[in-house]
Amino acid sequence: MIPPLTCEEAEGQARQALAANDPARAEALVRAFLGAGQGAPVAIWSLLVLALRRQGRFAEARPIQEMLVDHLPSNLDLRFDLAETLLQLGEFERGWREYHYRYDLVHTVALARKVQRPRWDGRAMAGKTLLIHDEQGFGDTFQFIRLVPWAKRKSGARLVLQINADQESFARRIPGIDQIIRRGELPPPFDMHCEMMSLPMALGLRLADLPGEMPYLAADPKRLRRWRDRLARLPRPIVALVWAGRPNHANDANRSMSLSTLAPLAEAGGGSFISIQKGPKAAEAETPPPGLTLTNLDREIADFDDTAAILRVADLLISVDSSPVHLAGGLNRPAWVMLPYIGEWRWLTEREDSPWYPSLRLFRQDRPGDWGGVVRRLAAALRELPTGARR
Repeated sequence: MIPPLTCEEAEGQARQALAANDPARAEALVRAFLGAGQGAPVAIWSLLVLALRRQGRFAEARPIQEMLVDHLPSNLDLRFDLAETLLQLGEFERGWREYHYRYDLVHTVALARKVQRPRWDGRAMAGKTLLIHDEQGFGDTFQFIRLVPWAKRKSGARLVLQINADQESFARRIPGIDQIIRRGELPPPFDMHCEMMSLPMALGLRLADLPGEMPYLAADPKRLRRWRDRLARLPRPIVALVWAGRPNHANDANRSMSLSTLAPLAEAGGGSFISIQKGPKAAEAETPPPGLTLTNLDREIADFDDTAAILRVADLLISVDSSPVHLAGGLNRPAWVMLPYIGEWRWLTEREDSPWYPSLRLFRQDRPGDWGGVVRRLAAALRELPTGARR
């Protein structure tokens, strides 16, 4: 039995429990305080929400979050947290509306693009120009660029897409875009605009609408010929590996691992492993763990066009939650995704598949931090892959 606590004690101890990755204790502390009937500030209720979400209990957190938003509609942090819970539960209608507040938070307001034109709300606007601009990370762009042709059809507008230089080539292979400019360039005159990740709100995107036409991304034909020749002699199945995401990502410690963690994959036998890992962690492929024979392609991969071509040639990608996963999904290529115990909202909950990408299979941690269990299940699944060449 937890003795009665003051509000300050309950909040302090619950925060300590969360910092120690013990959300169950944080929940018990907060519920004990609430059960005493003393009334509770928003901070206490928010800690209960966080404790529930850390345990994957989003359905239980949702009504508490809705209560908080109803009482404090101007608290945008609460609204954004509710958005992520709703999207995690597949409740897209309100989820996309609340997600609109992502650039109104204290720590994100500086990231918002100041556009002196109204945001597109899904209306028809034939004879006018609609500017769509990308945002956030590479994976987000690969995931949501599928909606650009949808916006073209619904708006009937002349469509200008502003995109980062690293993904411009993929946009040029997508139909329905009238003009492409790079991020940082001055756009032509336009009548309305929309952030790429606000397109679901404008389009009224529902879970049942996914995935849409697949694949919606395409590899460069010249790169594809080059990588088919480069990898032609490797025994099949060819399995590409990515074990770490961008190190400055806010959730990187939760989603990334070391190459040595993947050593048990070698026990599956047969085939070939190739590394398409980029960034600081790519150096680990120079000295792979014993038993894991690995072809390191880091220095040969110049950009995402190389990665896309490799994924077209390889039989499978095994990766943490990073941009190559979304690239594989958009190409409709097989990928097995290693997810932490609590994955991002886009992977929903308790699913081994993804409505966004039919070619993906999700391998979630059974408990926080347990990558070993994930890798053992991957190794078992690899043993069931047929050998021999496949295209």
